[in-house]
Amino acid sequence: MRVASVPAGHPYVRSLLDPTGRVVHLADPLPDPAEPARWWPPVVLDAAWLRAHAPEIDLLHVHFGTESYPTQHLVAVVETLRDLRLPLVYTVHDLTNPQLVDQAPHVEHLDVLIPAADEPITLTDASADDVEARRGRRPTVIAHPATAAPDAELPVGTPGDTVVVGVHLRDLRPNVAGVETVRTLLAAVGALRATGAAVEARVDLNERVRDPEQADRIRELVRAAGPSAPLAEHPRLTDAELERSLADLDVSVLPYRHGTPSGWVELCWDPAVPVAAPRAGHAPAQPPAPGPTASFDLDDPASLAAAVIALVSPHAVDEPADAHDDPARVPASRRGTPHRAALQHQRRSVRRRQRHEVSAAHLAVYERALATVAAVTA
Repeated sequence: MRVASVPAGHPYVRSLLDPTGRVVHLADPLPDPAEPARWWPPVVLDAAWLRAHAPEIDLLHVHFGTESYPTQHLVAVVETLRDLRLPLVYTVHDLTNPQLVDQAPHVEHLDVLIPAADEPITLTDASADDVEARRGRRPTVIAHPATAAPDAELPVGTPGDTVVVGVHLRDLRPNVAGVETVRTLLAAVGALRATGAAVEARVDLNERVRDPEQADRIRELVRAAGPSAPLAEHPRLTDAELERSLADLDVSVLPYRHGTPSGWVELCWDPAVPVAAPRAGHAPAQPPAPGPTASFDLDDPASLAAAVIALVSPHAVDEPADAHDDPARVPASRRGTPHRAALQHQRRSVRRRQRHEVSAAHLAVYERALATVAAVTA
């Protein structure tokens, strides 16, 4: 089965590769051959391209990149697929688009693609509930797979007595509340240090950002906090560099003002780095099995401090928790510890099973979509 994925080159889509070879994901046509790593704007998501290449594909699966086009462009794509009798599968990754400030275009895109899809997919039951409530269709739920190879050995981090609580702001895309998160993080760490706890904040920022003014304000906040809150600025991290950076954290703080599923949660689950997530979206419901997560309010340092205490407390079961719950319910996966290494080993086994399950689930969706179109056109 030949699937044109939009985009094929995204790490999430690459993680869907069928180990049995029953599904072939076609490579992304390049919008500019001079930039072979760039897939956007997605060439496949175009009515003229689909008409020209229809004999080469069996199904179109849209994941990301619709923000590159106006709504009428997507309407034309849907109409062309119907004319060509090609199925459409749409994975609803984002109920709010993290790349956009104004969500109105994204809402319009959802209003086109969810009803038009022969098979909609989403990543969590909570997201499926949301789609069903708003648009009257319940997508098939397929968990987010690992973006790293399931057999990859991941770093466990440098051991240390100080609890390191970090946030990766990356390039400050629109859904990142950089200033608010850093302010809350610094206040939470300050409150914990005032009790005598050995805690350090760490702020990580790309050199090239989308919001230079916000970056300046973040630098000012970190400078005012002193040596207990180092700021690391660097070029965009490679995958290996990011793995090492995450491994040196005891808690990774998500900086999102809005969002639904989070790829960052998945990125942290495999190396067993505990996550403190704002009460926005469905991040705690994502991992393929329970893991150390805690929630906090973005404007409430006390709730983040409580989340940190929960996440670094020992003698607990491995399940999600709220920061206001008993801290003993949350495991301690500290950097550089044998416990973290053991958790990573367990999770590699989970991911190996999951990769086959996710692949089989997608194959079943594709077969249903093909059958639906065949029945309509028979």
